[in-house]
Amino acid sequence: MCFSNLHEQDTPASKINDHYYCPILPGLPDDVAKYCLALVPRSNFPAMGVVSKRWRSFIKSKEFITVRKLSGVLEEWLYVLSMDSEGKESHWEVLDCLGRKHQQLSPMPGPAKAGFAVVVLHGKLLVIAGYSMVDGTGSASADVCQYDSCLDRWSKLASMNVARYDFACAELNGMVYAVGGYGIDGESLSCAEVYDPDTDKWTLIESLRRPRWGCFACGFEGKLYVMGGRSSFTIGNSRFIDIYNPDMHTWCEMKNGCVMVTAQAMLGKELFCMEWKNQRKLAIFNPAENSWKMVPVPVTGSSSIGFRFGILDGKLLLFPVQEYPGYNTLLYDPNAAPGSEWQTSEIRPSGLCLCSVTIKA
Repeated sequence: MCFSNLHEQDTPASKINDHYYCPILPGLPDDVAKYCLALVPRSNFPAMGVVSKRWRSFIKSKEFITVRKLSGVLEEWLYVLSMDSEGKESHWEVLDCLGRKHQQLSPMPGPAKAGFAVVVLHGKLLVIAGYSMVDGTGSASADVCQYDSCLDRWSKLASMNVARYDFACAELNGMVYAVGGYGIDGESLSCAEVYDPDTDKWTLIESLRRPRWGCFACGFEGKLYVMGGRSSFTIGNSRFIDIYNPDMHTWCEMKNGCVMVTAQAMLGKELFCMEWKNQRKLAIFNPAENSWKMVPVPVTGSSSIGFRFGILDGKLLLFPVQEYPGYNTLLYDPNAAPGSEWQTSEIRPSGLCLCSVTIKA
């Protein structure tokens, strides 16, 4: 397909219902034209986005991802925030299921941050809040930026109501929830809020029963689960699981949680965790049964070896957080035959993995 001759100003507009209407592709109904655009390989999306406003608007929309999904052409890529060997610079890079590097993203807008949350929403990467450093002074941030994986560009979204870092955050039913964390003055927070991408607005919701920080969240069967971390009402780490029902706008709790978690990922209908005190086993939580099981991780050597998680092609990737001789990326396949769940993988970022997300677009 040639894009260079399809610019908007070259396309004649026809008058329909007293409004000027410009078709996506001249001579084709829009539903057929959308299907045609959805079939184009993902690597061409940035070029398509400069053809016309209508093309760009469609590529940015939720509908574009939906059409590609229905057409069976979604491409799954792993976005990894990687740190260089000296621990000074970090960057986002994109890997496919064969470990091939597709690109390195342009730097995120704004100052460097830590303690932020990363969420995928409608094929876009959201980097939310965190602890930012400006002129040697650090403070909690309420900023939210978004990377459009189709158009290869960063943009700013509406800021949160409450600046926070080291908080729980997850997508649920097309909305993003942020819970707890630390505030501007370092105080622990119990407040929570939700982001609606249709209105680009954050709204405060019912607060937790107790402040909670260093925790994490996941969405499962229409409910938000918040677990791990610490709470001001418990001694040490919290084993309570706070559960938010968005239909009832209420919180409830269970007493069967995982404590300090260094990595977590939702795969299928199970939650995979790595506990701080037990780096040699995967803790796997089944929310439907409210049960945990432990799976040994096949590593030898240092007992302090830690991992960051990634998900690609229905499998769990474990990236070592330090450079150890002889360690490779581990792959866990929950659907493999018993005894063959673990393998090594050629997929690895260029530096140490700080976090990763999977984007299908």
